[in-house]
Amino acid sequence: MKNERKVNKKTSNHKVVKIKTGFESKNLVHTNKLRISLFVIVLVFILLMLRIGFIQFVQGNFLKEKAYQQQTINQIISPKRGNIYDSTGKALAIGAQVDTITINPTKIKKDDKEKVAKALAEIFELNYDEILQKVTSDTQVETIIKKVKQEKVEQLKQWMEENKLSIGINIDEDTKRYYPYSSVASNVIGFCGNDNQGLSGIEAKWESVLTGTPGKIVSSKGSDQREIPNAEETYISAENGSDLTLTIDLNVQSIVEKYLKQAVEENRCTRGGNVIAMNPKTGDILAMASYPDYDLNSPYTPNSNLAKTYDSLSTEEKSIALSKMWINKSVGETYEPGSTFKVITAAVALEENITSTDKADDFYCKGYEQVADYKISCWANNPHGVQSLRKALCNSCNPAFMQLGKRIGASTLYKYYNAFGLFNSTNSGLYGEQSSIFYNLDKVADVELATMSFGQRFNVTPLQMITAISCVANDGILMKPRIVKEITNPDTNTVTEVPVTQVRQVISKQTAEKAKSLMESVVTSGSGRHAAVSGYSIGGKTGTSEPTEANAQEGYVASYVAISPVEDTRNYLTSYLI
Repeated sequence: MKNERKVNKKTSNHKVVKIKTGFESKNLVHTNKLRISLFVIVLVFILLMLRIGFIQFVQGNFLKEKAYQQQTINQIISPKRGNIYDSTGKALAIGAQVDTITINPTKIKKDDKEKVAKALAEIFELNYDEILQKVTSDTQVETIIKKVKQEKVEQLKQWMEENKLSIGINIDEDTKRYYPYSSVASNVIGFCGNDNQGLSGIEAKWESVLTGTPGKIVSSKGSDQREIPNAEETYISAENGSDLTLTIDLNVQSIVEKYLKQAVEENRCTRGGNVIAMNPKTGDILAMASYPDYDLNSPYTPNSNLAKTYDSLSTEEKSIALSKMWINKSVGETYEPGSTFKVITAAVALEENITSTDKADDFYCKGYEQVADYKISCWANNPHGVQSLRKALCNSCNPAFMQLGKRIGASTLYKYYNAFGLFNSTNSGLYGEQSSIFYNLDKVADVELATMSFGQRFNVTPLQMITAISCVANDGILMKPRIVKEITNPDTNTVTEVPVTQVRQVISKQTAEKAKSLMESVVTSGSGRHAAVSGYSIGGKTGTSEPTEANAQEGYVASYVAISPVEDTRNYLTSYLI
């Protein structure tokens, strides 16, 4: 019995051990499965966190903007472009009311899309396939046509009423630029494109002031992409552009343009002409005319001068020709001032006490001046002989001024040229302003000094020239040219004046009075006597510059400067014809 018990015990123990071993194996498998599951869960969690981080920090702004676009409707409110007035308040550029037709494709029912596309194409004479593409698109807003005439708008309204369509087709108020005086001051004012953005002239130069800031209406839309009725709207009003008041006087401008046109046509000036009238005491530009001009209301239509050859030009040549037609010659082109520049040379000599106005026998003209290896002739067939400065200016004697230029010296002349503002743009506020072309001082030898003294072989803009002569007329004080007088905010009626700017004193008042006296003598007894007007004291100076051999085809440039009254100059005129 004892042995049996032992055997049973052993057998029993053996079974226990066997069962215990099986339990451990199962537990181990279960543990491994848990570990793998935990690893997978952690990995998925990490990947999920990385994805969330990527969406949040990398794609966050993009998705936020996309959601905003999907959930909102933005309707742009166009600001009214500022008007442009002359100095007396006459409108030179205004906004005329027109309409723009847009559609919201998602608001147009599927069954109506073809019908709407057909109607829009027929009413506005547009391509049906292109309109159908817009009507069936998924975009929020599509523009059909801008600057629509009122009769077409009325036709569309009638069609919408007949077909009981009031959603998805929008008639938005807009403005079109209109110029009441067509070609008057066209090269100064400039024009706008179809989007009312300035492309030339004052319209382009003062774009940021005239254009204003657009507003908008923000509303919500549902998952069906339709506007949610009675949803909250955000309205941001547009800030209208400011109005500009120019220094130009329409009456003076019209008179100047009339006689410039007459002079160009009578004298067959194939490349046109330019006239500027300025108040030397303020720098205000009273008139600025270029001829040929063009119609601001149809700026892409060639003027009468260009129309003669326009059809024979290539596309590129037409573009270049139109650009030249739009140029304001007063600032966009340079020219050789010729003998009008002798006023500046004389003023410098008087300021430096190199000569006086009436010193007898100060200069001698034998019909030419020998300069280095060149014999530079006087314009007159008969030599002028001995002369004072006054007589030399009245005779417009080149040899006398070559002698005077040599006495002054290039470095001194350049110092005064800089003081007169001839080396820099005038910063007048006019579009496309160029600057002068002079030799570098170290390149000015005897011949260059000689020709420079009587106004040739360098180039200035007409505005630079009138600014320098106005300095002489204004007791030697240089003023900055001013074309815009006031800026008016139409929303607040706030008026901001563009200040009159005094640049510097260039020559003394005494020197200026002497120079003006010389100019008056030119009109009373010299080469400028045709400018004399009974009852008025007028000073002036003629000028003619001849082309170089390389530019012989360009022809001569005739110019004239005048001041009135001489004693207390309020008006100054410069003109040139080519």
